[in-house]
This record gives sequence, structure tokens and C-alpha cells, in this order.
Amino acid sequence: MAVARTVEPEWLDTLEPEDPRAQRSRRDLARLNAIMRNAGIVARELRGVALSRIAEIGAGDGAFAVRLAGRLRGNAAFVLLDRQTAVVPAARDGWRFEAATRDAIDWLEDEATGTFDAIVANLFLHHFEDAALARLLAAIARRTSRFVACEPRRSALALGASRLVGFVGCNDVTRHDAVASVRAGFRDREISGLWRTAGWRLEEGSRGLFSHLFTASRP
Repeated sequence: MAVARTVEPEWLDTLEPEDPRAQRSRRDLARLNAIMRNAGIVARELRGVALSRIAEIGAGDGAFAVRLAGRLRGNAAFVLLDRQTAVVPAARDGWRFEAATRDAIDWLEDEATGTFDAIVANLFLHHFEDAALARLLAAIARRTSRFVACEPRRSALALGASRLVGFVGCNDVTRHDAVASVRAGFRDREISGLWRTAGWRLEEGSRGLFSHLFTASRP
């Protein structure tokens, strides 16, 4: 699937958090994440990394962070960043969760945000056009020495599967957004091409049937 990335608004981003369709769609996303096994993919990249402070950008309701924390050992603070107020999960297994409500680029460019042992993103980077994504990645590089992102893979297989999510019970919002996400997803080394901070080791490629993984680490 060689077509260019196409970023379009996703319906979930336009709904209020308490909207029943939004709440249903978030439950759909949790189920689709389990099918894609994104938490396991990201966890494998963080095992062996000493974590005392970690952040997820675009954290939504915090469900992904909880699944990720369950796959990692640690006694760490997990900051959940989202433009909308997130539901803060209860502390568990040594992990403490806290929420930050702000635009991701503004938050990362603010010196008061501090630094993190790792920053992660799950199905978030594809929301950005290339110019804004390059700015986001530059801001991430100032806040951490390790970044892991799991995104939709832009492929014919993934696009075909995205059109079938209704068969696993997903609502109209999720059915629309699944297709939009794949069209805005990544292939090859597209994210690496937008990482313009020198001195980092970049790895990028497909994972599983539908996911695209990007990692950046600084020696």
C-alpha cells in the first residue's frame, strides 16, 4: 500500500468524554488494543530500562498505561498526558498514576514538565501532520532518553481489517476512526525521517499484523 499518509479528524476526538458513544468507543479501543497486543509490544522495548518516572502522551482514559504497567516491574510514577481530563487509575503493583491535562506539544516544550526515564505513545502519533509531528518529536527528545511509540501500520492488510471491526462489536465511531487511523498510519521509516535530533539510535518497522513500532534511544 504505497499511498501517502492522509490525516483526517477522528470522531472520538470531537466527542465529550461523557458522551455514551465516546465511552463505548473507548471500550472498543481497549478490545482492539488487546487484539493488536500493543501493550506487550511496548513492554518488550522497556524491559531492562530503569524506570522511576514514565509518561504516556495521548493517554486517553489510562487503560493502556495500566496494561503496560502490568507487564513491567517497577516502583514508578506514571504521568498520563491528554488534552481531555483523564481518569486516574488507582495505584497498583508499585505504580502510581497521575494525570496532566494539556496539549502534548505545549506540555513537552514547557521546561517545568521536567524529564522522564521513558515516554511512550500508543496510537497517538498518527493524529499529527508531518510538520507538527516533527515538532512533537523534537520536544520529546528534550524530555527523555528513551521513546517508544506503537502506531497503526499503513498497509492493505491493516486497511482491510479496519473495515471489519464492526464484526467484533465496534460502534460507528470506532468503525470510522479505525479506517482513518490506518490511512494516517506509518510504514518503512517515515517517523525516523521526522526525528531530526542528532545522536539518537532509531529503530522502526512492523510488529504483528497491524502495528508499526518506532523507538528512539540516546546512549
